[in-house]
Amino acid sequence: VAQGLVFRRGGLALEQALLSGGYATVAALVSAAVRLVPLGQTDGLHALAWLEPLLSRAVTVTKNRTLDDVGGACFRSDLAAMHHETQTTRLFRT
Repeated sequence: VAQGLVFRRGGLALEQALLSGGYATVAALVSAAVRLVPLGQTDGLHALAWLEPLLSRAVTVTKNRTLDDVGGACFRSDLAAMHHETQTTRLFRT
């Protein structure tokens, strides 16, 4: 929600905002994979490059969707995420 607000106030076009948000999510997942598995930085960058066309297609397919199309409630997931943030020992500190 915060990211959407920043994009809206910054005047970013919808497609650019979706690509930016999607890329940030994919990059975070690839970064986690680089740290978790024997995957070097170069392979991580190759994975990001390989995923870019998929992300572009996903934006094309989903850019006209509404909350009615994708909305839902994930209370347990939110609670688990909050619990994760208060743990003293974690694989990744956020």
